[in-house]
Amino acid sequence: VQLLESGGGLVQAGGSLRLSCTAAGYTFSLYSIGWFRQAPGKEREFVAAISRLGGRTDYASSMKGRFTISRDNGKKTAWLQMNNLKPEDTALYYCAAPGRTDYDTTNRDEYDYWGHGTQVTVSS
Repeated sequence: VQLLESGGGLVQAGGSLRLSCTAAGYTFSLYSIGWFRQAPGKEREFVAAISRLGGRTDYASSMKGRFTISRDNGKKTAWLQMNNLKPEDTALYYCAAPGRTDYDTTNRDEYDYWGHGTQVTVSS
């Protein structure tokens, strides 16, 4: 299983970024996808998740209304659209897949496969 994030960068507060997560080595459509982030000195936290067919999405409360998760199983890719970014959104963003098929969770500990992350920096 391989997950590769891209699309991070430096943006001013109020700006937008779109992160991509491209998968390889497994049947992408059988697994949900989650996005997590980790800021320096803090624990990795849940951002958003999407079910395997995209019918269900979950968001952390602080991201709801600003972030949108989506996926295209034909392209084996998931995205995280981030709008109205704030300096506190600065973190390393990871996409991940759980170890079970057709399983939706927001629990970080239930995700077995992780990408290496993409850095998002929001300046004030």
